[in-house]
Amino acid sequence: MALMQPRPDGPRGGATLKDLKNSGSVLRLLRLLLKTYKVSFGVVIVCIAVSAVTSLASSLFTRSLIDDYITPMLSVAIPDYGPLGVALVKLAAIILAGIIAGYVSSILMIRVGQGTMKRIREDLFRHMEDLPLKFFDSHSHGDLMSVYTNDVDTLRQVIGNTLPNLFSSVVTIIATLVSMLVLSIPLTLVSVVMAFLMYKVTTFFGKLSRKYFTERQKNLGIVNGFIEEMVSGQKVVKVYCHEEEAVEDFEVLNENLRKSVFHANRIGNIIMPVNTNLGNFTYVFLAILGAVIALGGWQGWFFRGLDGALLTLGTLVSFLTLQKNFSRPVSQISNEINSIVMATAGADRIFALLDAPLEKDEGKVKLVHIDGEGKEVSRRTGSWAWKSPDGRLTPLRGEVSLKDVDFSYVEGKQVLYDITLTAYPGQKIAFVGGTGAGKTTITNLVNRFYEIQDGTITYDGFDVSEIDKDSLRRSLGTVLQETKLFSGTVLDNIRYGRLDATDEECMAAARLVSADTFIRRLPKGYNTVLSADGGNLSQGERQLLAIARAAVADPPVLILDEATSSIDTRTERFIQKGMDSLMKGRTSFVIAHRLSTVVSADYIMVMDHGRIIERGKHAELLALKGKYYSLCRGAAVDKVND
Repeated sequence: MALMQPRPDGPRGGATLKDLKNSGSVLRLLRLLLKTYKVSFGVVIVCIAVSAVTSLASSLFTRSLIDDYITPMLSVAIPDYGPLGVALVKLAAIILAGIIAGYVSSILMIRVGQGTMKRIREDLFRHMEDLPLKFFDSHSHGDLMSVYTNDVDTLRQVIGNTLPNLFSSVVTIIATLVSMLVLSIPLTLVSVVMAFLMYKVTTFFGKLSRKYFTERQKNLGIVNGFIEEMVSGQKVVKVYCHEEEAVEDFEVLNENLRKSVFHANRIGNIIMPVNTNLGNFTYVFLAILGAVIALGGWQGWFFRGLDGALLTLGTLVSFLTLQKNFSRPVSQISNEINSIVMATAGADRIFALLDAPLEKDEGKVKLVHIDGEGKEVSRRTGSWAWKSPDGRLTPLRGEVSLKDVDFSYVEGKQVLYDITLTAYPGQKIAFVGGTGAGKTTITNLVNRFYEIQDGTITYDGFDVSEIDKDSLRRSLGTVLQETKLFSGTVLDNIRYGRLDATDEECMAAARLVSADTFIRRLPKGYNTVLSADGGNLSQGERQLLAIARAAVADPPVLILDEATSSIDTRTERFIQKGMDSLMKGRTSFVIAHRLSTVVSADYIMVMDHGRIIERGKHAELLALKGKYYSLCRGAAVDKVND
């Protein structure tokens, strides 16, 4: 299972999009191409230039064919076709070279395009894995998925087709312009004026359509996000019979997407026909003007080409062919404007994700293994120490202290107020209180999923901001309230807690938390493949696997956030011994709505609206007859009613 593989450490070779921040989206993409595929892209440019220039050979040959071969042969009784045959063979060789160059450039651009897409997705995923949790709290999962699929795919189209076509068009325009000047100066000036007009039309509609393409990509992400929510929450939709309402909401979002796509394509699709008709008009006008000059015998230097030759019939036919070659790339550029605008909108979203601020980690204190003599070792020993930047080792004891901690997820809406507590090594600290009291928030702050606004949190005397986040979280075995299982076997999901754990260690962890029994009843036992977040398991079974995952990690400190909330009371009593064994000798933070799971705690913190209002042992808090006493009475009544 791919998700079970450890992440590689250290920088990778080659450029990344994150290295190229100080430029526009398209320029940033080009710089990535040039840095990563310098040789391949250089060969592609040469091949495109060769292909574009050789395509002019047939157009220029028309003049020679008419003036130097056909016209002279019309005046002789027995024409000699030998020179014409030689010329045609040379032309065929030139065209063949252009075909080969075009084929090579196409193959290389496929390699460059797919390789770039691979790198972009890797950069996106690597960057996403290092983003703080608050980023995902404010972004729809479906919208993020749309970046990986729709937005990246628009760049693939640009790299594979648009950029080569644009470069080919530019080369063709330059080479054709020079050839046209050689044939006829006045006709060339008319072509340039019309080309400039086509450029202005393209620029006008391009600017007009960009905002609609940006809106299109945004609405596409919103639609994807809504679909993702509906798929994952389909059971809730059906429970509350909201199918019709969901359809109505989707129709509104889908209509917004349709409108933005309609306006973007409506404006974008105007460009090509307008420029095509301008090109056709130019062709007819030049044919008439050229015929007048040629038949009128105008001799002035201005009516000649740069080579000084008169405008002959062959020259006119060749020039008109070149004019088509001149207007075609201009029209092609116009046609590619849609792709460029759409890709720019997609690239903006990609770079917005890539430029999102990473999770800050300035901690220098590392977690290391130590042997019986207190010396650092590379093997796993079950004993830990904090290694300071100066090399000093401090044995891990598991003392966690919060002092005067204030916190708010959103500025102006404080969640925790003046939280002060200390969990000494081996103690079991329980948090109880109503929903929204701030219990889970405290454990999130210990993990440094979020940063506190005021106060301090220390771990064995070190401020948690001084501890490397990977080391901090490796020392904390956390069972989250929301159980998440990955695609893979049951064994893989348990091993997620420690990737180097053996099969026997994973099975032992499952036995410890009483998950072994139900696992062995599965079709293939520990090798049963789970999919769709373990949809073929009950919620309680999924939670048992999450607890087993924490057990195999064998951490010094445990955080159990409603770890048994989805397990029935009988099963909870059954696994309580395993949980006690797991917590024995470890500092443990336990969050639970069921008071039966916190009775044995060394200290119970009663929370209400972000404050600790009571603290003490079970008996002490009952004697106070305060909030905890009321909670216990309510739990007793519920138990009797059950």
